[in-house]
Amino acid sequence: MNQPEEAPNLHVDPYERIWMILGAVMIAAILVIIGITGFGAGFAVPDPVARVDPKTVANSLPFSDPGLRELAPGKYEAFILARTFLFQPREITVPAGSTVTFYVTSADVQHGFKIENTNVNLQIVPGQVSKLTTRFDTPGEFNFICHEYCGAGHAAMFGKVIVTP
Repeated sequence: MNQPEEAPNLHVDPYERIWMILGAVMIAAILVIIGITGFGAGFAVPDPVARVDPKTVANSLPFSDPGLRELAPGKYEAFILARTFLFQPREITVPAGSTVTFYVTSADVQHGFKIENTNVNLQIVPGQVSKLTTRFDTPGEFNFICHEYCGAGHAAMFGKVIVTP
């Protein structure tokens, strides 16, 4: 009568066991950190504030005349239309100490909108208007770029916010 074979005794080197435990602890720590920062700190994706028809957005206000509008001293709204390889307008100027609320939408494909050295970083989806507010305290030039690949001319899609003293 054949007896079943006994499973081989697997030997794990003590150093290998230590590295396996360290790896598992590091993975668990990363997951805890992501959970704490993602849920505890309240990070969230900005909700679209409005819906638009991407086919007609360039012909309807306020995106038919994109640009900067002063609401009160030191308080502005910037309406920016993203198109393949172009932001309209390409440049806006505000005085230092200004608070600017950006409203950005796309007339064609998905784009990104990132202003260097600020908290402005938006995903621009056709049919949605994304909104984010920031304050410009330091005079200088702040470049904005498209950070979502949108085609062969993607590298030429940029602009700037000029903050005057």
